[in-house]
Amino acid sequence: MKPKKIIYSAIVAFLLNGCSLDYQNTATITPDNVWSDKVMINAFMSDIYGRMSPGWPIGANGTDEGMNGPTDMVNYSRGVISIEEHGQKWNYENIDRINFLLKQLETVTVLSDSEKQVLRAQALFWRSWDYWGKVWTTGGVPLILDVQDVSNLPSLFVNRNTTSECVAQILKDLDEAIAVLPDTWTGADFGKIDKGTAMAFKGRLLLQYASPLFNPNNDQSRWDHAYTANKDAVDFLKSVGKGLFTGKFEDIWYNERNNEVVMVNQFYYPDHRLDQKNIRPEPLTKDMADQNQAIFPLLMAFPKKDGSKLELDINRLKNDPAYNEQFLTDFYIGRDSRFYASIFTPGTTYPASDVLKDGAKYWNTWKKVADPASESGFKYTTMIFEQMGKGIGAGSSGYFQLKGVDKALTIPTVYDAGTDWIEIRFTEVLMNYGECANEVGKSAEALQVLYDVRKRAGIESGMGNYGILASTKSAIRQAYMDERFIEFAYEGKRWTDIRRWKRYDMLNALKYRAGLNAVIKDENNLTKFDWKKDMYDADTRKLFRLEYVENLDGNKQYQFNLDLNHWFYPVHQEVLDRNSKIEQNKEWGGTFDPLL
Repeated sequence: MKPKKIIYSAIVAFLLNGCSLDYQNTATITPDNVWSDKVMINAFMSDIYGRMSPGWPIGANGTDEGMNGPTDMVNYSRGVISIEEHGQKWNYENIDRINFLLKQLETVTVLSDSEKQVLRAQALFWRSWDYWGKVWTTGGVPLILDVQDVSNLPSLFVNRNTTSECVAQILKDLDEAIAVLPDTWTGADFGKIDKGTAMAFKGRLLLQYASPLFNPNNDQSRWDHAYTANKDAVDFLKSVGKGLFTGKFEDIWYNERNNEVVMVNQFYYPDHRLDQKNIRPEPLTKDMADQNQAIFPLLMAFPKKDGSKLELDINRLKNDPAYNEQFLTDFYIGRDSRFYASIFTPGTTYPASDVLKDGAKYWNTWKKVADPASESGFKYTTMIFEQMGKGIGAGSSGYFQLKGVDKALTIPTVYDAGTDWIEIRFTEVLMNYGECANEVGKSAEALQVLYDVRKRAGIESGMGNYGILASTKSAIRQAYMDERFIEFAYEGKRWTDIRRWKRYDMLNALKYRAGLNAVIKDENNLTKFDWKKDMYDADTRKLFRLEYVENLDGNKQYQFNLDLNHWFYPVHQEVLDRNSKIEQNKEWGGTFDPLL
């Protein structure tokens, strides 16, 4: 059973707002007695965790990972950008709370020096986390490191610090935290920020800072620093028992507190439930459905079990029935284990025991019907059947997220999932190190990481390279881009990676969000169809063909058209109006250079 983290929001509200009493009540909560009570001080820290701990992302829409629905592509990915819609407002509420805690810890007497140091270290981690989140989007921001005097209005209006000044402060906070944090936390404290978490985040930050987004001139010293930080993180994590999870890939999210977990947000019923309604297919959910549907690039990214790429000739798929039949087999059979763990494919098992009973599969397949009104002259309509005999929705692509889906959920309980979110897992730290190794000329180290990751996924060794054919720096760099796409599917890293690599061109080259529809060849075959069979059965597959759908949105206005002249987000106009000292970013008509 997971430990409960009690978040004292009401207590914090009282502390920040204050209260006036005309008598002394030692049992009530006041600013004075909070800071003289260990439990209450730790509750303040727990509140910071509760406010700032990241959770499961639903971020495939707008990238080559997936979509939420037709014509639901985000404006930024379409090249429709503006200061009003995409401007950042820089919320400083968490920074203010952290600075307040740090100030109070200076005079607290009920904690030992070591207890105060560990609390301070956790607070510094979260301050660095918040500041890097801001810097990552816009470049440098105002560094507020002390409690501000709200009665002194002029002092509240400060300039933006440069990006390099912000990074230096963030690293200073992290280094102080790393020096003090315990190696690990156990028992009810598991999940708190420890030394390995802080080291891993430092490595991630320095990798991003060394990448083309912040480092267009490829300053090698940044890569050297990033390599050292990530190698140190890997070595330390190994020393405390972390490593690549050796069980089934999917069980990384079900075997809780395994050795892959570095930074985690632990979800549990009923106090800290996870809402998973959005990523489940209709009608196996309620209130919302069909988000994070996989599209063509992600479907094709996962290699075969022998490590070779899955190749598709679209013309032959359309015109050669024998080729179509073989490709359908290659698509379903003998793929990378991460494919089956990450993506639900039509005509296979989906965890919904309240609807799909007695071994029934979710047959969200399609039929092709004439449609004179469409540009193509036809359209695809849902052809779903299961033991209930109902026609039900299949989303847009028909492929849904499986990674991390709570298998115990039913329609009434879609708000009650308990799958932990692993914000940083060991594989990311290892791949961050490997990517940096390639950039500093240590190709053997970089390749070994790729081999280890693929070996863990069950990819066959082959000639000892697990299907990785890269040997040059540029080819290994591309291999890391490809492998991260596979390994971290649905973990909210794809957009971050594309942006830090400054590779919007990869999305623009796709143009439309394409898909692969599993289409019934002859509807007459449905009369005797065994809905307990699945697409892993050869005879069942013969009833279907795959059709390439160029534009799942069905509207040519919805295509990738990212602006290659805007890499940093703008500062929102409200911020500029409130503080005349704040400069807008150069890309948005201002004078501030995020690269300095």
